[in-house]
Amino acid sequence: MKITRRGFFTAASAATLALAAGTPAAFAQDRTSVRIGYVVSQTGPNATGAGTTTIPNYELWVHDVNAAGGLKLPDGTQLPIEVTVYDDRSQTEEVVRGIERLANQDKVDFILAPWGTGFNLAVAPLMARFGYPQLAGTSVVPNIPDIHERWPTSFWLLGNAPGYADSLAGVLKAQVDAGVINNKVAMLAIADGFGIELSEATRQSLDAAGFELVIDKTYPLGTQDFSVLLSEAAASGADSFVAFSYPGDTFAITKQAQLSKYNPAVFYTGVGTNFPIYPQINDGNIDGVMSLGGLNPASPAIKDYLARHQAVLGTSPDAWASPVIYASLQMLAQAIERRGLNREAVTEEIANGSFETILGTIKLENNGFHDMWYTGQWQNGAFVAVGPIDKPGAAPVVVPKPDWK
Repeated sequence: MKITRRGFFTAASAATLALAAGTPAAFAQDRTSVRIGYVVSQTGPNATGAGTTTIPNYELWVHDVNAAGGLKLPDGTQLPIEVTVYDDRSQTEEVVRGIERLANQDKVDFILAPWGTGFNLAVAPLMARFGYPQLAGTSVVPNIPDIHERWPTSFWLLGNAPGYADSLAGVLKAQVDAGVINNKVAMLAIADGFGIELSEATRQSLDAAGFELVIDKTYPLGTQDFSVLLSEAAASGADSFVAFSYPGDTFAITKQAQLSKYNPAVFYTGVGTNFPIYPQINDGNIDGVMSLGGLNPASPAIKDYLARHQAVLGTSPDAWASPVIYASLQMLAQAIERRGLNREAVTEEIANGSFETILGTIKLENNGFHDMWYTGQWQNGAFVAVGPIDKPGAAPVVVPKPDWK
């Protein structure tokens, strides 16, 4: 896409493609494309996450749809996608201003969700007020009662905190029962929506499973020196280390653990662990590291998705939210095909319909998706799904983690 500058925003517009053959002339005069916009962190501290997960999958989906002739409509016609993108610069006020501009000035047909739990929470009221379906593929469902009623156009597709917590507790409990690890856990969490939600749920799940949380600390955004916290974890006697961290923190924690030779039986870090850059940053020194998400490499749909992501974008996706985002866009396309460009009708279809995606058949429950992989682990160069341990396709977990090389 061609990049242009618009004031304090970075904007990108894809040239409108020729209409697919067979589109009625009268309809073509009224509309030549479906206008889709999004506000995403192209710069700032969130750019690593957005540039790995959100942006590539938005671009891949637009490429795939336009290469196939465009979005299908109920009358059988197809229209190409035209895109407008704004950079939120990793600032909450910018993501809000960008959504307002897309809705009020650009008047796009649909708006795709920003990156991250915090930003999706910030724009959920706006998206609901403007009537845009919000397919949040990089946001764990927030602990807000009746969230699907408060913001009925918001859809939370990355599971919920109790799902991740219960899966992790189940993986660890199986190892305790097998006599491989003790029942002590050292936990860190970033003091942001993501870390707060996940750590709170994990406290409850670990307690219910009979674990002792010997370290339970938060750290502020921007922290890069984890030496003291890692030393405390090493001295705690816990066989399991868990950090609900963001990408920069994840990379720093892993590197500093290696340098200090801290190698617990279970080493679990947060966002970024499942990124394709994680093995490169660590010189391939990643076997046994655990995190959120995971893929079933035996799935033909996942194999095809991985191949297309590499062929079109020249990179691999992350092994957690990337396929969820792409699946959410497949849902949007199918809802448009069934209900047209009426946002209210499309929102209703997403809430109640059933969709065929790269993750299989998806039918949401209270605007959320929960039948997913919650725990993964690096094994032989691939980030594979290991939990929930009773979900078909789960790989056996490797514990204790191999020594750092």
